[in-house]
Amino acid sequence: MSEDYVEHLPASGAKGTSPAPRKPQDGERRLMIVDDDPGIVRSLKWALEGYTLETAGSRPEALQKLEHFQPQVVTLDLGLPPHPDEATEGLTALSEILRLAPGTKVIVVSGNNDRQNAVKAVSLGAYDFYEKPIDAEVLQLIIDRAFNLRQLEEENKRLQAESTGVFHGIMTAADSIEALFRTVEKVAKTDISVLILGESGTGKELFAKALHKASPRGSGPFVAINCGAIPENLLESELFGHEKGAFTGAVRTVKGKIENANGGTLFLDEIGDMPLQLQVKLLRFLQERVIERVGGREQIAVDVRIVTATHRQIRDLIEAGDFREDLYYRISEITLDIPPLRERDDDAVVLAQYFIDVFARESGLRRLTLSPDAQSAIRKYSWPGNVRELENKMKRAMVLADGDMITASDLQLGVAPQKPGRMTLKDAREAAERAALRDALDATDGNLSQAAKLLGVSRPTIYNLIKQLDMKV
Repeated sequence: MSEDYVEHLPASGAKGTSPAPRKPQDGERRLMIVDDDPGIVRSLKWALEGYTLETAGSRPEALQKLEHFQPQVVTLDLGLPPHPDEATEGLTALSEILRLAPGTKVIVVSGNNDRQNAVKAVSLGAYDFYEKPIDAEVLQLIIDRAFNLRQLEEENKRLQAESTGVFHGIMTAADSIEALFRTVEKVAKTDISVLILGESGTGKELFAKALHKASPRGSGPFVAINCGAIPENLLESELFGHEKGAFTGAVRTVKGKIENANGGTLFLDEIGDMPLQLQVKLLRFLQERVIERVGGREQIAVDVRIVTATHRQIRDLIEAGDFREDLYYRISEITLDIPPLRERDDDAVVLAQYFIDVFARESGLRRLTLSPDAQSAIRKYSWPGNVRELENKMKRAMVLADGDMITASDLQLGVAPQKPGRMTLKDAREAAERAALRDALDATDGNLSQAAKLLGVSRPTIYNLIKQLDMKV
């Protein structure tokens, strides 16, 4: 259960150093009873069978023992000292237990007049609640159900881990991506140039970083620049640097991205958007491995590996005269073609749960799981924005979800609803435009320039559509 721990903190008020976590035995069922009533604790210890038991009479004691004992299931009385007549201490204990060990199943035990707080506890992530007076047989049934669910979750996690590959921060369950991992491992040992192809949001920069980390240059700098995000008149200076006085505003000498990547890897994202004039200068650098800063005459030798990427069809750009064929051959000694998310087996569901877990840890939210209808919706959706859109949707669903599971309605993956009755061609076109624009904005986290690129239109067109469709961004 140690993998469930986000962090290991000593309990508030605990003295000395906590003992090291005890390694659980195979098949062992570890139950912790948290209650300040010695009589109830004694009766439960006598009545409950089949468990390895630990008890605690207060929140600090429970948190101290939690890390060492690592129970799969906890029964928690809400009325704990120093305020046994209130639920404040119990609810705080619940939150801290689930923060330290999110996989723990907590069964809240409450008095007859405490039902409202028990319901609140379930909304905070408790597995179930049981009202006093305690019937040991009934409580044991609830505890057994909690253990069975925990066992199923651990088995599912184990099977998922066995079928999921992780390579330098990239997670996958798809054979096609695993094959790319093996290619990257081979290519990384050399300085051969690599061109990464794929739709927007497929993870091209992640593959570039993995290539860098797996290479002998892994301890050197990794410098990335998006050729399509920088105005043409500034891109040359960004890449090659400039001398003091080279142009208005150049008040000092500045190194460019190529120099900053010396000894490491330079990643040129969206190389297909690089202006022709700059393509000539980049080609010269690739041939001679020296640069001249803008406004300078000194030739500066740079040792750097070039990795490029684009979502555009380079061959079409070459035929249109927008990309140099000789540069293409220089940057594409090896090509990695990353398939879109919709073609990656069951990757969407695996990555969705991964993003949920990461966001829960980073934001301090409770860990949620995907309901069967949510998993089905994820599999059916085409994901035009790929992994970037998936991550965006999971973050939003984590915030919107009310229960312990994310449902299909939380994901909001459906297209815009049709108007009743027969739709006119204008209505159909408007609905399609609205859905496409909303998907693009979700996939790019509201970035209008990136959404325009994703849709293949200009930024002014995006503005006009938003205005015409009366959409809120």
